[in-house]
Amino acid sequence: MSNSKLRTLEEFIIQAQNRFPGATGELSQLLRDIGLAAKIISREVNKAGITNILGSDGSVNIHGESVKKLDLFADQQLISALDRSLITCMVISEENDGVVRLNHEGGKYIVYLDPLDGSSNIDVNVSIGSIFSIYMRPARYNGKLLEEDALQPGIRQVAAGYVLYGSSTTLAYTTGMGVSLFTLDPSIGEFILSESNITIPEHGKIYSVNEGSYNSWPEGLKRYVKYCQEEDPDSGRPYKARYIGSMVADIHRTLIKGGIFIYPASKSYPTGKLRLMYECNPLSFIIEQAGGMAVDRKRRILEIEPESIHQNTPIYIGSVRNVEKVMEFLEKYPEVPDEVKKATKN
Repeated sequence: MSNSKLRTLEEFIIQAQNRFPGATGELSQLLRDIGLAAKIISREVNKAGITNILGSDGSVNIHGESVKKLDLFADQQLISALDRSLITCMVISEENDGVVRLNHEGGKYIVYLDPLDGSSNIDVNVSIGSIFSIYMRPARYNGKLLEEDALQPGIRQVAAGYVLYGSSTTLAYTTGMGVSLFTLDPSIGEFILSESNITIPEHGKIYSVNEGSYNSWPEGLKRYVKYCQEEDPDSGRPYKARYIGSMVADIHRTLIKGGIFIYPASKSYPTGKLRLMYECNPLSFIIEQAGGMAVDRKRRILEIEPESIHQNTPIYIGSVRNVEKVMEFLEKYPEVPDEVKKATKN
């Protein structure tokens, strides 16, 4: 592709905005702000080994997980970028217990963030990422900003995306009109359009799940994984097992190559471990917009009515045929661990 045909993230966003007469440009500005923060985070990630930004800062977050120095850096950069433009009124981040009210409470957008997904991989130089999810603030006559304003189902997202910091820095986002992919060109400091209207393969030959938790899985999932491992040349099995431990990286691979990513309910995590609002909803929006599917076991992820900002959920996400197949096994073998049954009843 010649330089004359290259399109930057900013140009792409503006061109998309211009297709809608009357658009205010505020959502476009919000996406550009996130893109700028991503560039700064990418720069720090790429030089983390030669600066004093690796390791834990000694604290734990709301989920009881050790907080890395880069976690806090990414959180600060994203919140600062969102605060500057006066478009966002509220941010909910994995690194903060409650909501973060920004300086402009009249802002029309609410943003959920996982500033650095997969941060347990930071010190061993494995791919990590940032995830964002954007909602419109509900209209209120008194204009008062409430935490419950942020409790909206994923189908009400106006935009969502992720940034993957790997061999290159990649940004994917959707506003409900397909998925576009951009790659950061460090020589000019711009995200360049790599591909628009990405489509996930209808079926893939990769399954991604932490098999170390096998003994605590639902019976249907155990049998599905055995199915994936069986030899059957006619159907392309056995499938390949790939699990990075960074949801952004695993989902990015699934988006490009097809297959399925699974994080089920288990004895250790009877309601699932991954967070609905700033991990599962935005990535499900991306996958669905690319033609894929995402469910918790019986429900579409995007239709779950949230009860809390840090709510957990199981997730089965990826190519349609792969997700439908695991659902067949879960319906045929509905037995679940006692801990999961108890949590579901509660």
